Amino acid sequence: MSDLRASTVADVLRRSAARVPDRVALRFVDSAGREAEWTYAELDDAVTRAAGLLLAAGASKGDRIAAYGKNSDAYLIGFLACARAGLVHVPINYNLTSGELSYLLAQSGSSIALVDPALTGKLDEVRADTGVERVIPLRDDEKSLLAQCGAGPVPELDVDVSDDDLVQLLYTSGTTSLPKGAMMTHRALLHEYLSCLAALDFAEDDRPLHVMPLYHSAQMHVFLLPNLMIGSTNRLVEVPEPGDILRRIQDERISSFFAAPTVWVALANHADFPERDLKSLRKAYYGASIMPGPVLQRLREQLPELGFYNCFGQSEIAPLATVLRPEEHDERPDSAGRPVLFVEAKVVDERGEEVAPGESGEIVYRSPQLCTGYWDKPEETAEAFRGGWFHSGDLVRRDEDGYVFVVDRIKDVINTGGVLVASREVEDALYGHPAVAEVAVVAVPDPKWIERIAAVVVAKGEVTEAELLEHARGRLAGFKVPKEIHFLDDLPRNSSGKLLKRVLRDQLAG
Repeated sequence: MSDLRASTVADVLRRSAARVPDRVALRFVDSAGREAEWTYAELDDAVTRAAGLLLAAGASKGDRIAAYGKNSDAYLIGFLACARAGLVHVPINYNLTSGELSYLLAQSGSSIALVDPALTGKLDEVRADTGVERVIPLRDDEKSLLAQCGAGPVPELDVDVSDDDLVQLLYTSGTTSLPKGAMMTHRALLHEYLSCLAALDFAEDDRPLHVMPLYHSAQMHVFLLPNLMIGSTNRLVEVPEPGDILRRIQDERISSFFAAPTVWVALANHADFPERDLKSLRKAYYGASIMPGPVLQRLREQLPELGFYNCFGQSEIAPLATVLRPEEHDERPDSAGRPVLFVEAKVVDERGEEVAPGESGEIVYRSPQLCTGYWDKPEETAEAFRGGWFHSGDLVRRDEDGYVFVVDRIKDVINTGGVLVASREVEDALYGHPAVAEVAVVAVPDPKWIERIAAVVVAKGEVTEAELLEHARGRLAGFKVPKEIHFLDDLPRNSSGKLLKRVLRDQLAG
């Protein structure tokens, strides 16, 4: 018998369905215009049917189930079905190369894959090198999970699920090394959902729009699941397109919206932005990567009534660790805020000793939100949890009031001539030039300086390297000014909006 005191991820939906069964839980429109609407009761029943289908397909408690698809109602149902059936969901970025896809499937030991039909060909290319025994279409097929779970009897599931069971492997983005699967329990995610409700001011009558990929922990676990927990009506779209987002905010009176900084930049620069009525939007969330200071300033000036929340963390902590709230942006606009409800943090030096306020160091965590380790990687797990704290790899400083300021990823700090330079400081200086749309600063090997500072710029107007260097010299100490500036049409990013600096480093060093 299941523990009556346990609380699992699937219970989040079950409780809302019992409380507000007839309220619309989810509205979804795919890229072909197919619309779907689910009440809480309908969605809950569909999840139970889907869980029964997975178990009938041969899955057993603890088996890993890969999810390889774009945003859809089917994708959400697949995740919650895994949670209800005691299975371990493995979300996979649909933009991966064949080698990356093969690695994740094999490393996770996934035996079943839930796949968008449009992606089946990519899976077929690598399936022989993995342990995937069965492929189930997520949607757009008469035998898909979605087609089979929408109606019919709701089964009684013969499976016990505890809150300390694994529910998901959240793979790190792999910007500096091979991805590692953070092992997330139901207990960890439930604590994180409560932290989100406390820090982000979600309300039952919110009208949130979800556009970022659900395979990414931020969109799924900071926004969609906590909103389902409180019973709001959620709008989900397949892929983020700036013009469509602006139209939906206006026409559907969206009040709550999260996006990576790259999407916010695209919205602010879109031709429709000044023409749309966006007054319904009251809560704006950003995260997944750093929001350039000048860009945030422009957004706040254009939408003065909109409250911005900076959300900072990483997959291993489910993923929210700190939040800067709207009322805190005026005094500390460049801060990532303070730890959320269930997170304890400190900033330490290389010896693990806590540093004084204002000094830079690595932020480390203790929290029930944390993963239990990395899947099948005991050495990496021991290294990450050394000294009784989880080591994030993020270089930060804290002020006297406990506000966190992100300096950089520890491995992204540039050591030029023995002096450490934070790439973000250089990036913010270049963002101040009106012809700079996007910029990334990286280290390039140098025979004299060991590492020299290089900037890669996406321009939105006519500008030369000499002009940008002159601009930087007026704002930075001489040793922080880039030695070179390169121009690209786009910066390399993954689908969650995270900048892939490793790719830039390899290109410039090659």
